[in-house]
Amino acid sequence: MNTVDYDDDTTFLGEWGSFQKMIMALLCISITPNGFTAMSIVFLGDTPPHHCAIPANVNITAEWRNYSIPLEEDNGMLRYSKCTRYKLDVIKLLSDNRSVPGVDVNVTEIEQEGCNDGWEYDREIYVSTIVSEWDLVCSDAWKAPLTTSLMYAGVLCGSFISGQLSDRFGRKIILFGTIAVQTLFTFFQIFSTSWLMFSALFFVVGMGHVSNYVAAFVLGAEILSPRIRIIYSTVGVCICFAFGYMLLPLMAFFIRDWRMLLIAMGVPGIFYFPLWRFIPESPRWLLSQGRVEEAEDILRGAAKQNRVKAPEVIFQPLQVVKVKKVNHHNIYDLLKSNNIRQITILLSFVWLVISIGYFALALNTSNLSGDPFLNCFFSAAVEVPAYILSWVLFRSYPRRLCLSPMLVLGGAVLLLTQFIPGDVSSVSTALEMAGKFGVTVAYTIAYAFTAELYPTVLRNTAVCACCTVSRLGSTAAPYFVYLGTYYKSLPYLLMGSFIVLGGLVSLLLPETYGMPLPETIDHMQTIQRCKKRKKSNNLTAIEDENLQTPVSPIRNALQEAGVDVELLSAEDFINQSTKPTKH
Repeated sequence: MNTVDYDDDTTFLGEWGSFQKMIMALLCISITPNGFTAMSIVFLGDTPPHHCAIPANVNITAEWRNYSIPLEEDNGMLRYSKCTRYKLDVIKLLSDNRSVPGVDVNVTEIEQEGCNDGWEYDREIYVSTIVSEWDLVCSDAWKAPLTTSLMYAGVLCGSFISGQLSDRFGRKIILFGTIAVQTLFTFFQIFSTSWLMFSALFFVVGMGHVSNYVAAFVLGAEILSPRIRIIYSTVGVCICFAFGYMLLPLMAFFIRDWRMLLIAMGVPGIFYFPLWRFIPESPRWLLSQGRVEEAEDILRGAAKQNRVKAPEVIFQPLQVVKVKKVNHHNIYDLLKSNNIRQITILLSFVWLVISIGYFALALNTSNLSGDPFLNCFFSAAVEVPAYILSWVLFRSYPRRLCLSPMLVLGGAVLLLTQFIPGDVSSVSTALEMAGKFGVTVAYTIAYAFTAELYPTVLRNTAVCACCTVSRLGSTAAPYFVYLGTYYKSLPYLLMGSFIVLGGLVSLLLPETYGMPLPETIDHMQTIQRCKKRKKSNNLTAIEDENLQTPVSPIRNALQEAGVDVELLSAEDFINQSTKPTKH
């Protein structure tokens, strides 16, 4: 059955009854822990100021202890070297000889060595992080960004697996299963005894992270009515994600130890499991599987909750016959036909560059000047107006004209940051937040746009596949930030260029504004296909009030593509079609 039939046959529920309010609230709440997990590494893995440790039992004078570590220039300021010290046996010999540093000895000429006795970390901001716990600095500094990349690699694997499982076994069971994975393995991380163990568990946390986000996103999109669906997909789940993101710096401000912070982030997930009985399976998915009776039972329960009467037969027998034959689909269907293949490739690139920009900017907040907790909060808070704007744009404007300008804006302001002098860091921070704003709007629109492009039988697989590709971007994002240690403007040059290119590529995608959600692959292809005359750029359409698919949105989309559309009544079309024509 197509989506027009479904939306028409479920109008008796109303748009905004108790059932829809409950579903939207519960699904949005399930998104909040994702805000903790996605950005938790900003505080779990931040690198405190540090320098080589000088053992307390080394018998040297206080004066030589102060001179035992070289000074290096860092952003115009002299600081202790992070990775070297003067040879301790030489320092001890000079101290024993009562030599005066800087007077009897030119200290800078003393041979240097590595931090053989470990490091001392500044405890002013953090009690401990995984960096200070396992000394992920200097020669092991590469492990810090790798930790983040491994988490997002887990997200990549989870997206690839859970999308197909959700289309095969249902949205609900995957939603709760992946919430369980994310919550339990967050607690397991507390008992990590090494960086390798922590990273392996973080990988599994990543597998559950975005999988429950996508499952909740698709479940709500398929249950809610078209108007509420737009609010839910562009504002509802995103605001709750931003809420969790904003709570993260607040919790990290009061909880400065990484293990205690993990406990605080894991607890909310426990309270979600009792809600199993209140969240139903997607009726659309049940219909696509031929389970008509179960779908009708859910809708009758929803009608009772909304205090309306359901019809005796919700889906007509003809519709039931159509869904009896069930064809299972998999990820390879995203590449079978030329039409779907082109859409998938274009969307994959757009998702890739959005993900690089979004996560690199989010992970970079601890490197900005100023308070890291405030910087992270501002980075989260800027998402709220971005989500509201995305909802306004998605309601009233074509999808491509929403997506492309936001990407171009986000990329352009990042390119401008290289021209800002270093002594006005607040301007650079403001531009970075503006870039984050544009990329966040684009990210939100991309989710909803993708869900509209693909049919029910492939929707969750398609969204998860795009998420999977985007995770290649998020996996690479920590290293975009890491490039800033070699050349400060390099991350912004690369991110800005990729994001602007993504904005231009998004214009090649087909338009879905005003179109119904496709239910089958054939319906998806029909929506995107327009048949032109061989020797004319005109297209004739029938204007008939009995058509299930509205002509006006299709006509608008075709006119945008440069196709002239002539509307005829059904009677005129029949009369004209009986006449000979060269076309």
